[in-house]
Amino acid sequence: MQQSGAPGGRGCGLFPLLAVLWFQGVYIVLSLEIKAAAHVQGYVGEKIRLKCTFKSTSSVTDKLTVDWTYRPPGSSRTESIFHYQSFQYPTTAGTFRDRISWVGDVYKGDASISISNPTIKDNGTFSCAVKNPPDVHHNIPVTELTVTERGFGTMLSSVALLSILVFIPSAVVVVLLLVRMARKSAGLKKRSKSSYKKSSIEVSDDTDQEEDDCMARLCVRCAECLDSDSEEIY
Repeated sequence: MQQSGAPGGRGCGLFPLLAVLWFQGVYIVLSLEIKAAAHVQGYVGEKIRLKCTFKSTSSVTDKLTVDWTYRPPGSSRTESIFHYQSFQYPTTAGTFRDRISWVGDVYKGDASISISNPTIKDNGTFSCAVKNPPDVHHNIPVTELTVTERGFGTMLSSVALLSILVFIPSAVVVVLLLVRMARKSAGLKKRSKSSYKKSSIEVSDDTDQEEDDCMARLCVRCAECLDSDSEEIY
């Protein structure tokens, strides 16, 4: 069977990773695979990245195109919000005017975009389509975007996570240091007490010796005074 979208003369052995699509009773070989997140959660006022990646069996050329479309909730109306072919062509009208930015790199298989200053009105379905001739047959993944207000609970969760990552390890280090200092201080006190008992006995002995010497010197002095008085009488 001839492969649709592939150059003539290429055998099936050259496409070991190609997907096969059943469409209206005909097998179509997908030579281009696209991936995108099924669901993306965003917050009002915080930039959102809509990631889209692709793999092609052909080298990227200036013929490669990327098209992003948007469909509001509960609507069948689809609008083009971004086009890429060598240059970026964001939409110049509609809700996403001046808010779509290209953050991809087609040479790395990245066709992602970002939305700045998102609002709840941006909720809906986004589609990413890539064509890299001769690889044009591909799946078209969709991404459901949900934008909400960042509430107190979310902020509290962020603060709690920050505490876990920063403050708790620091507190553990401080506690370990305090325990180590306490143990070291207790050891010094024990050694100080034992040395104090030993030195007090020695000090007591030295004191008694000094008192005896003092008494002896006092006796000698008294004797010298008596002898002196006796000599003056004679």
